[in-house]
Amino acid sequence: MNRISLYIFSIFFIAVFGCTKSEDLKIITAEELYPLQVGKTFTYRLDSTVMANFNQSLVVKSYNAKDSVESQFTDAQGRKSFRIFRYIRDTNNIKPWQYTATYKAVFDANRVEFDDNNLRFVTLVSPAKEGIVWKGTQNINTISPSPYSYFADWNFEYRNVGKPYTVKKGIIQNTYTVFQQDETLPNVPFNANNYQEKSYSVEVYAKGVGLIYKDFIRWVYQPPSAVNKFYQEGSYGIRLSLIDNK
Repeated sequence: MNRISLYIFSIFFIAVFGCTKSEDLKIITAEELYPLQVGKTFTYRLDSTVMANFNQSLVVKSYNAKDSVESQFTDAQGRKSFRIFRYIRDTNNIKPWQYTATYKAVFDANRVEFDDNNLRFVTLVSPAKEGIVWKGTQNINTISPSPYSYFADWNFEYRNVGKPYTVKKGIIQNTYTVFQQDETLPNVPFNANNYQEKSYSVEVYAKGVGLIYKDFIRWVYQPPSAVNKFYQEGSYGIRLSLIDNK
């Protein structure tokens, strides 16, 4: 190979493989997946799973939900935090918005914590890369007789990094799935004559957007012969699918 050919080959090698290496080194942070600021709103279709028929069955009730970033503050540990108000109304948007809950999002050096009814989840960590695993429920008291013992040792994991994801708004590009839990005990087909419990949870975030999808379900079923018949108190589910964000 002559000097000119060798020079051209070297430039080509650097251009191709140098770019690839640079892209591999790019770090996506937790904050990029949840870029909050005061005034931002997220509108979702909310499907709420609740008990019905004297706890004998589970039904889904649907609403539109709006999460509004109300204020920014510094928490007791000096961390940037946001207060988020949730409002709901009917899916036809006829009735006015009604306030239902307040959440807090706290940004640490390498993670985002989300406070839902005093349950502190480590929802996102940095770097956001395929296969990264962390203890997402480490701040929740899961020691029996805690009613939240089922949250013990949940391992959150980034999956399908950078892939598109379809929600009510349409196809969203560059998303990051946070797999949280998928457990059924005993792991057999449901039988109304047998005890069973289920925990399933997953969230999807889009870079530069925030939370675009959430699916959580937790129920405990007691057979008719048990003292606590049918679905146990505290069984519920929530599914959010992004409609719009501003």
